Amino acid sequence: MDQKLGFEDFIAAVAAENQDFVRELHAGLAELGCKIEVKAARSGFVVSYMLNRKTIANYVFRKKGMIARIYAAHVNEYIEALEDLPEELIQTVKAAPDCKRMIDPDSCNPRCPMGYDFLMKGERYRKCRSNAFMFPVCKENNPFIGRLILREAEACRICG
Repeated sequence: MDQKLGFEDFIAAVAAENQDFVRELHAGLAELGCKIEVKAARSGFVVSYMLNRKTIANYVFRKKGMIARIYAAHVNEYIEALEDLPEELIQTVKAAPDCKRMIDPDSCNPRCPMGYDFLMKGERYRKCRSNAFMFPVCKENNPFIGRLILREAEACRICG
């Protein structure tokens, strides 16, 4: 029988220097009505935050550390938040694969949800939803990760 995992199981695996950030963001997301799902994975946990049955973001563990993946379906509603990203995170977005389905609808699985079409620093991007906003969780990135995730949750709450 699988043991039910919760937030405290997950937070125990988070690097000490990121625990306060993760706890504060968790509280903010809970306040907005997000539900959490914690699953065991080969490299640690996969923790998903959902609102209106849509995943807003998740944390995944990798060899290099914990990564935040933001599902920014409403990115065009808070595009100004991208303007404040540090160069390292901008480069991460630029390096993410383009959305094959936007470029050629027949080149990707038809059940794949489309990626994101957005502007950043005046340049248009059409990125895959699975990799566009995947950032390492660390002291330097945490304020930007938190802002983007909360903005997405707020937009999802309003738009559904």
